[in-house]
Amino acid sequence: MDRMIGIDYGRARVGVAMSDPLGIFASPLETVPAAKIIDYLQKLSASETLVRFVVGYPVNLDGRPSEAASDVDVFLKRLAKAFPDVPVSLEDERFTSVLAHRAMIDGGMKKSDRRDKNSVDRISAAIILQSYMDKKK
Repeated sequence: MDRMIGIDYGRARVGVAMSDPLGIFASPLETVPAAKIIDYLQKLSASETLVRFVVGYPVNLDGRPSEAASDVDVFLKRLAKAFPDVPVSLEDERFTSVLAHRAMIDGGMKKSDRRDKNSVDRISAAIILQSYMDKKK
């Protein structure tokens, strides 16, 4: 089935989310060590048809790329090399961590569980992907 993948790339951890087959809903999937993200995505592509990657791109409030953008740029090159036929879209990732924390609070997640950065990363990836899909409707 066709799936879009949302990615919240970080130097240490990468949050991953996946769309439903119709491209309507994004769901948090996994948090993967950054060094293993390409392998993880290749394994995922064995069971799902990946039709697009939506990668969160870090920008400052003035719209210019932030310091972390250079890390994402390196990752984008690796992603394009590993998946040359899958298009990549960039999505502004400003405030996704804040929105992820708000979603965890609204969902009734315990305070101790909200401190888990892995949860924040995969929920942020889902927010990035959902934002992209909502714009495309």
